[in-house]
Amino acid sequence: MRVVSLVPSLTEAVARTAPGLLVGVTDWCTHPADLTADRIGGTKNPDVAAIVALAPDLVIANEEENRAPDLDALRAAGLDVLVTEVRTLDQALAELHRVLVDGCGLARPAWLDEAEAAWAALPAPSGRPRPAVVPIWRRPWMVLGHDTFAGDLLARLGVRNVYAGHPERYPRIPLDELNASGAELVVLPDEPYRFTADDGPEAFPALPAALVDGRLLTWYGPSLAEAARVLPSALR
Repeated sequence: MRVVSLVPSLTEAVARTAPGLLVGVTDWCTHPADLTADRIGGTKNPDVAAIVALAPDLVIANEEENRAPDLDALRAAGLDVLVTEVRTLDQALAELHRVLVDGCGLARPAWLDEAEAAWAALPAPSGRPRPAVVPIWRRPWMVLGHDTFAGDLLARLGVRNVYAGHPERYPRIPLDELNASGAELVVLPDEPYRFTADDGPEAFPALPAALVDGRLLTWYGPSLAEAARVLPSALR
């Protein structure tokens, strides 16, 4: 089978399970490091002609990361496009099974069972959830809003996104409003914006900052098991 992946998380999932299937991946697909598949552009601007030329049996995509016009163009060219929706951990686990087993015709991988078990084994949060702001960009400041995969993971770890009720999923919020939001923590992932100890915490002088691996917070795939082990301590 020949597979093109337009989603870094799904690229890693397929590569971990059956690396020989991948014939095309995006420029943003960084895991695993030894990918040899053709690069077909970005998640938002894939080279449709290059993908068609690869003659894949399946293109895997995501409703948030990829644009509908690009996916429509691939379908119009006669390609089979599987579009995932991942806004919670449960959805992620179900969609990974759908991509790998139903879409790619593979046996359910052991790592997926391990990831599911790792999150199921975590104790339920006790006490009052800790309110937090979760920036994903600066200049302008953007944060997690409602209905996001990362927000669901944080909630499972006892962290309440103060903008979880915002009508937008990734709203732009002025910095002074973020600092006045009532948050008791700022969570700073290193992607998509690369927040570091020297770039981010200084904007929130009254808040403790949790610098976290963005891949563990936002990717759904083989990193999920590690996320269950690492994120709880990173958020303390």
